[in-house]
Amino acid sequence: MQELLRTTDPTVIAYAQAMLAGEDIAVFDMDVHMSVFNGSLGILPRRLMVRDEDLDAALRILRALDIPTGR
Repeated sequence: MQELLRTTDPTVIAYAQAMLAGEDIAVFDMDVHMSVFNGSLGILPRRLMVRDEDLDAALRILRALDIPTGR
């Protein structure tokens, strides 16, 4: 798996997941509960992961939607 996106904005995560799901790209949301676990209440970033073979297509989709990926 490859990291596709890292953000603290839950709306970006939800939007990216919906758009990728529409293109049949499986996404795994990591670090969902880490902020609460560490007591930081939303300041730790969450990551979206995709399969290695889906990374290029997922990056193209997010770039087309102007979602910064850091790649």
